[in-house]
Amino acid sequence: MTETQIIDLTLTLEDVAPAVSRRIAVPLDMKLDRLHLTIQAAMGWENGHLYEFSWKSRGWVMEDADPAEDRFAAAKTTLAALLAGITGKTFGYTYDFGDGWEHKIKVGKTSDATPGTLYPLLLEAKNRCPPEDCGGPPGYEWLLGVLADPSHEEYDELSDWAGEIDPTDAGMPDLQASLAKLAKRWAPKTGKVAKSPAG
Repeated sequence: MTETQIIDLTLTLEDVAPAVSRRIAVPLDMKLDRLHLTIQAAMGWENGHLYEFSWKSRGWVMEDADPAEDRFAAAKTTLAALLAGITGKTFGYTYDFGDGWEHKIKVGKTSDATPGTLYPLLLEAKNRCPPEDCGGPPGYEWLLGVLADPSHEEYDELSDWAGEIDPTDAGMPDLQASLAKLAKRWAPKTGKVAKSPAG
């Protein structure tokens, strides 16, 4: 029996400060629609908008896929197939075409799955993900500036909307718990109980 292959991916949210990144371990045969849900959980996004994986002119999307235009269905494409069709060690992921959250995904090492461990896993998390619908990187920068200045005329309104934001706190335990839920939901039904670091 062939062992499941696991690959490390490092996600970097572009054009935001402080820099936001995550390192995850996922099955190489994972479909891209599940990779999208994994990224949502790892970053702290709320999965309320459209997305696209991309490399050069090719795109993998949740709908309106047209192979003639180099657009493919994420739900019908595995991560392994995407990686087999590109060159280099990075590809892109865009979430929310309005706010335009661009992520660079760096491809890391591949290894055999650890027996008894559920995937996907969140391995590292650096800094907090911006809140949804805050206007993309420029809007997030402006929001943090307002929240750092209680004398700002929009401070009360925006602090009520966004709550307290510590951009340096990734919230690792909550993010790990979110991935653990996905891992349990997607675990093969073998009758055996596998373990997950986040419970």
